[in-house]
Amino acid sequence: MAIVDLFHERQKRLRGDYPDVYQYEELPNKLKVQLIHIWKETIGEDYSGGKWNPSSENRNYLETCYNILCKELGVFELNKDDTFLGNTVSYSQNISKYFLTEKNIEKALSVVELMVGFTKIFADQYPHGINISDTIEEMNQRFRENGVGYQYENDQIIRVDSEFIHAEAVKPALQLLSNPMYKGAQEEFLKAHEHYRYGRYDSALTDCLKAFESTMKIIIHKRSWVCDKNAASKKLIDCCIANELIPKFWTDHFNSLSNMLTSSIPTPRNKLSGHGKGNDDIEVPEHLIQYVLHMTASTIVFLIKADESLK
Repeated sequence: MAIVDLFHERQKRLRGDYPDVYQYEELPNKLKVQLIHIWKETIGEDYSGGKWNPSSENRNYLETCYNILCKELGVFELNKDDTFLGNTVSYSQNISKYFLTEKNIEKALSVVELMVGFTKIFADQYPHGINISDTIEEMNQRFRENGVGYQYENDQIIRVDSEFIHAEAVKPALQLLSNPMYKGAQEEFLKAHEHYRYGRYDSALTDCLKAFESTMKIIIHKRSWVCDKNAASKKLIDCCIANELIPKFWTDHFNSLSNMLTSSIPTPRNKLSGHGKGNDDIEVPEHLIQYVLHMTASTIVFLIKADESLK
């Protein structure tokens, strides 16, 4: 179901009441309820009229989702009263109940990520008019409206620090990397975001560099350009320049870009995460990883678009 633009929401926009700064500490109850409504409208529920329905098409999907959550959380039931009479459990009810009461945002987001995944599978098997793209877009809009800095992109929850940068750099990069040819680079870029989300900043830097290098290696291999397959970023950049990944009259600009890249992506990684820290516990600052993530996204978009423009 599409978002209904009610009067009070229009007035909030006119007053500028929507938050300009995202928070990452909790999922507001309003947002949780809205997400549960989305689940009801798509994958649905496995009960009706106060009774569980053992033959409902969605029950196996909801049961699998429930069991995965129990296993990964290390519990037998998500809630104390999950089992009512023998095996008469409403999995949708109990997933929703756990989601509403879970205070840990990372665990709550894990439920969201898992439910979207099973909704996609269910929609493929039993379409029932479900438009999964619209569903994900509505969900992401709910996150934005509630000032929560997370979005669902490319089958996982990622953190969003700037809506503008996300729309102009990160999202286009993810869309371009969705091409199966870039599968390795896509996995590394998404892994960098996952590390960032969990505060593993040094690992995020390492995977930014990997995604950056993998993108160039894939283009070089695709074009059959001569370059050492084990080449590091500087030699990869030199190879791209030598083969006119961009027009010759932009060489000076691209040289400047290569200098910026080698100083902003590989160097922080080498200094802060790629080698032993010795006796000094060097902590990667959050603003640095934000910058490098955005730089990596913009550079990936540039490289792939430049490759597409070559004859």
